[in-house]
Amino acid sequence: MDIFKRLSEYKAESERLAWSGTFKDYIALLKQDPSPAMTAHARVYEMIVSHGVEQVEGKRKYKFFEEELFGLEETLERLVEEYFHSSARRLDVRKRILLLMGPVSGGKSTIVTLLKKGLERFSRTDKGAVYAIKDCPMHEDPLHLIPYELRAEVEKELNIRIEGSLCPSCQLRLQADYNNNIEAVEVERVFISEENRVGIGTFSPSDPKSQDIADLTGSIDFSTISEYGSESDPRAYRFDGELNKANRGLMEFQEMLKCDEKFLWHLLSLTQEGNFKAGRFALISADELIVAHTNETEYKAFISNKKNEALQSRMIVMPIPYNLKVSQEEKILAKLIGQSDMRHIHIAPHALRAASIFSILTRLKETKKQGMDVVKKMRMYNGEEVEGFKDADLIEMQNEYLEEGMSGIDPRYVINRVSSALIKQDMSCINGLDVLRAIKDGLDVHPSISKEERERYLNFVSIARKEYDELAKKEIQKAFVYSYEESARTLFDNYLDNIEAYCNWTKIKDPLTGEELDPDERLMRSIEEQIGISENAKKAFREEILIRISSYSRKGKKFDFTSHERLREAVERKLFTDLKDIVKITTSTKTPDESQLKRINEVTKRLMEEHHYCPVCANELLRYVGSLLNR
Repeated sequence: MDIFKRLSEYKAESERLAWSGTFKDYIALLKQDPSPAMTAHARVYEMIVSHGVEQVEGKRKYKFFEEELFGLEETLERLVEEYFHSSARRLDVRKRILLLMGPVSGGKSTIVTLLKKGLERFSRTDKGAVYAIKDCPMHEDPLHLIPYELRAEVEKELNIRIEGSLCPSCQLRLQADYNNNIEAVEVERVFISEENRVGIGTFSPSDPKSQDIADLTGSIDFSTISEYGSESDPRAYRFDGELNKANRGLMEFQEMLKCDEKFLWHLLSLTQEGNFKAGRFALISADELIVAHTNETEYKAFISNKKNEALQSRMIVMPIPYNLKVSQEEKILAKLIGQSDMRHIHIAPHALRAASIFSILTRLKETKKQGMDVVKKMRMYNGEEVEGFKDADLIEMQNEYLEEGMSGIDPRYVINRVSSALIKQDMSCINGLDVLRAIKDGLDVHPSISKEERERYLNFVSIARKEYDELAKKEIQKAFVYSYEESARTLFDNYLDNIEAYCNWTKIKDPLTGEELDPDERLMRSIEEQIGISENAKKAFREEILIRISSYSRKGKKFDFTSHERLREAVERKLFTDLKDIVKITTSTKTPDESQLKRINEVTKRLMEEHHYCPVCANELLRYVGSLLNR
């Protein structure tokens, strides 16, 4: 990439997007496209939707969030539909503070950061263009220049809505600089920017004794009072508070409920009426989406105080729980590691999965459903099939505890322990055992868990280890079976011949003797049992396979070894069981002979080429699985 060429292109693009003109020119622009007159809430919603919306299993998935947030699809759908969409349609919800409430490291700050960055980018598009009165400290909507008496006619002609009034600074400039000639007022396109304090404000609580309300509403400029003679003169006031600068965009309150009460009082009028009080001026209009975040403990303390009822009634509380899917937790950890300088250290396959299994187990609650333990529940939450349970059982478990996901181990702890393993590791690779060992060691010095929780978490480490052991054996199983792929395909075809005869009540002809034989029930069951197909379920499973074969045939497709994932897994497991002694000898021998060495090299090569192992972790996996099989 030519850096200077890209800089030049960026500068040219900024110059192309720049626009300035008079209020008359702005009205002409609105006649062509009224979208610049949208509210801040509508702007945020349009920004989210502009990235695309997918329908997945009857639910909406917003692509805007998909690269940064994982496992929160249902939460984000509820957030967009119940708050942003409703607010964009000017329903009363827009007169509420959006409060994101959830456990630490659950994604609250990430959501707000995404919204802010998204608004910055969106304001540089045609659809998201923002225009303001030139030199207004609050980047004010030019439509505020239109007198109240004329607004109904203008709204009808332009098909827009006008809310709010001129800020004190623009009122004075309209008289002094433009002699009340509204047509001549200069208007410019502005770009939302947190860095330049345009359309984004951020307020973070600090020591109540030192923090000033001016941080929110601006302050008197004492150096100019002698010049202008009054504190109520707009020229003697700095309209540079966070509420001023967030106008037309988004106002973030970090850890809102830690703020002193006097800072929150200003939000009562701002949320309900769209204005706030500053200095010795009339109420100042502001069009901004207020989003705050806090943890559950702070929120419970807040709602228990009767003095907070007025503010509480002006909030929409959106719980942001932890992710409860193992596959999505892997993506979270991978993203966090990808942002570090440790990307050169190879992380073996399933290492992050082992850590993710531990994390999810700590967040799940024991279900009352008979025959369902926490591991099966974890698998179902992850979208995996569990014998004997259906989608209805999953929905029932999800509705069993509304607070599920609001407690447990946070991703920061796990990534801290993974980081510890990465830093301590002298070699170029870490595996699942290294990660689980680091997590276990960290529990000894974890500052905020009780002795009972520690014992419970240690049990989850053990469960995660067992899950990792199964994954490791399965990985070696696949690699070894690949060496016997022809045997696997023969076994697969043999099984299909037998179930076809079984379901059609026919015989099987022996290819060598021509003798007609009954279907080999022992063979069929030895394969089906590998994936937990019970005696009662065998008939349905076999019929389902035949239906699949028939469907493939009608479409002119061949049903082969790769067509049915569960059956393929069953065949591989059966073959692996038959080869178990060979695998044990091959993986555990210290002095392999020529044929064993060839097999080891084939397996190692497959692990590296198709499963993303490096030479170090591939050999370690072989040795580890060999030790497991010899126990």
